[in-house]
Amino acid sequence: MASIARIGEELPVAPATWQEQDWAERLEKSIERGANHLLSLQADQGYWQGELEADTTLESDYIYYLYVLGKADPERIGKLANYVRRRQLSDGGWSIYPGGPCELNATCKAYFALKLAGDSPNAPNMSQARETVHRLGGLEHSNSYVRFYLALVGAVGWELVPSIPPELMLIPTWLPFNIYEMSSWTRGIVIPMAILSTLRPNWRLPERACVDELYKNPGHKTAAFDWNEQILSWKNFFLAVDRGLKLYERSPWKPFRQRALREAKSWMLHHMERTEGLAAIYPAMMNSIFALMALGHGPEDPLTWREIKEFSRFEIEESDTIRMQPCVSPVWDTCIAMVALEEAGLPPDHPALVKSAEWMLSKQVLGPGDWQIKNKEAEPGGWAFEFRNDFYPDVDDTAFVLMALQRVKYPDPHRMEGAIRRGIQWLLSMQNRDGGWGAFDRDNDRKFLCNIPFADHNAMIDPSTADVTARVVECLGRFGWPAGHPGIQRAVEFLQKDQCEDGSWFGRWGVNYIYGTGGVLRALETVSLAAREYCQRAVGWLRSVQKADGSFGESLLSYDSPSTKAQGPSTASQTAWGLIGLLAGTQSNAPAVTKAVSYLVHRQQEDGSWSEPEFTGTGFPGVFYLKYHLYRNSFPVYALARYFNQSRRSAEYAALRLQPGEFKLRSGF
Repeated sequence: MASIARIGEELPVAPATWQEQDWAERLEKSIERGANHLLSLQADQGYWQGELEADTTLESDYIYYLYVLGKADPERIGKLANYVRRRQLSDGGWSIYPGGPCELNATCKAYFALKLAGDSPNAPNMSQARETVHRLGGLEHSNSYVRFYLALVGAVGWELVPSIPPELMLIPTWLPFNIYEMSSWTRGIVIPMAILSTLRPNWRLPERACVDELYKNPGHKTAAFDWNEQILSWKNFFLAVDRGLKLYERSPWKPFRQRALREAKSWMLHHMERTEGLAAIYPAMMNSIFALMALGHGPEDPLTWREIKEFSRFEIEESDTIRMQPCVSPVWDTCIAMVALEEAGLPPDHPALVKSAEWMLSKQVLGPGDWQIKNKEAEPGGWAFEFRNDFYPDVDDTAFVLMALQRVKYPDPHRMEGAIRRGIQWLLSMQNRDGGWGAFDRDNDRKFLCNIPFADHNAMIDPSTADVTARVVECLGRFGWPAGHPGIQRAVEFLQKDQCEDGSWFGRWGVNYIYGTGGVLRALETVSLAAREYCQRAVGWLRSVQKADGSFGESLLSYDSPSTKAQGPSTASQTAWGLIGLLAGTQSNAPAVTKAVSYLVHRQQEDGSWSEPEFTGTGFPGVFYLKYHLYRNSFPVYALARYFNQSRRSAEYAALRLQPGEFKLRSGF
């Protein structure tokens, strides 16, 4: 854009009213301010890293963790407890996302943590929490992970916990059930749990840690899981296997147990190398620390201490609270910010982009990983989500990184070309047999495994999803791959099969149908397919769910109730996703487009940022959600810049004007 060279310079103060200036100039200024704000957030090393926020189960678990570790410093415990207490809902429970209903597992964990922190069970907040647990079904209906952590400290019996035998490590990979048929994150979580469920360390917490009062019906203390009414079902099969394994645990004859334990420990130690902790995610790292302790490596052992130190980096301490991140997202945040700035017109040789590219090239994973179990012939070349997590590069990050690097004028073009070539080759090698792409593994899609009792985190497998598949198609399209290429043809066939009847697409990693639909439309536009009938149905769906003020919003409730799709508070990130989808499949002067643009422009804050209290990221659908703090800034900048560029190219830009009084700035923005 004409004045984008001013990015990085101080901008003039915004005028008192938007209507006093030409609309096109106001739009351009909005993009500049948003881009400047993004630039101000860049770290000296070249990357971006926003906070990754989750629910209070992390703080609750951390209180428990510190007690088990023997490092329950009263001040730290108090700050964690403050954070948990302040998020208790008026009905006594805790939710797993802002504005959501109280949830049983989060409430059980919060109650237990606050009891450890010293809250009296007779205190009003605790009495109310206990009543809520009973109303939601009681401790006996909590998930397997709640019960597992309680069993580790003797608060519930192991009969309530699904069996996780370490003999899983000995199952060959050619059988339909082995550790590599689980999703990558499940492997990292479950293998340390297998060690712990075998060794069952005698970790006793204070007497006040008893939770018997959380049972709705104390007579159900041994009723672990409900059987399916359909007798012949995978759920009943695995429950029967679980009962058999519990009998096996009582048997003195376990011929493969010690070998299995050695394999589990070896796998865990091996996967702690070339990473910032096992799988670089909260539950796997915490479990690995517990497993090391159970194996005799105390907290001061160098091996355990290294993991403890890495884990502590998830802490964010403020005056009287400590909150926890589930992981960190620098690669992901950086590539999104780079693409937004590039679309906004930042010159390809701008120092900020060159520095980012240098940092990003240093993060390319060139060593082996778990993905090679099912993809033996491919060479490494992907990118991970975190600073370092070499065993688990992921498809979504890799595709976005490649798009970010494509536009940078890097001083060493041969190095850049080599990295991009390796990245694209790795992406292509990860395509699943159904034509789509999953996140971390190829063909990780055995749905029957989701019936295993410890699979109640709703993410046992890593199948093809529309949003990740779309990201790869968009990446390949930007590099000039045509719709007629066999790989893209297979991907498009998958996307057509995955499309909902109303024209939308489900969003696995972002909330939800707005995220999925906007991403797929943008991808298909890059390969010149956005005019097809099925794409226009998706555009029609976006128009039908857009709000009168031009915004989009969707609550996380849509994961549990599809009837609520595209319903919820308006957000900047979701409005940007909706706008991106509309721009891919309709004219830039369409009313739906200009209204979405106006919404984003009018709600931009003076510093160039946007406000967004809602969670619009997804960890495990229905179980665990996220708030990426940079989404609210990066995606609106990209969407507005894309609109600006598309309008200019179509020669409609000069005629764009807001009618006087049509869109008014609301107070407070």
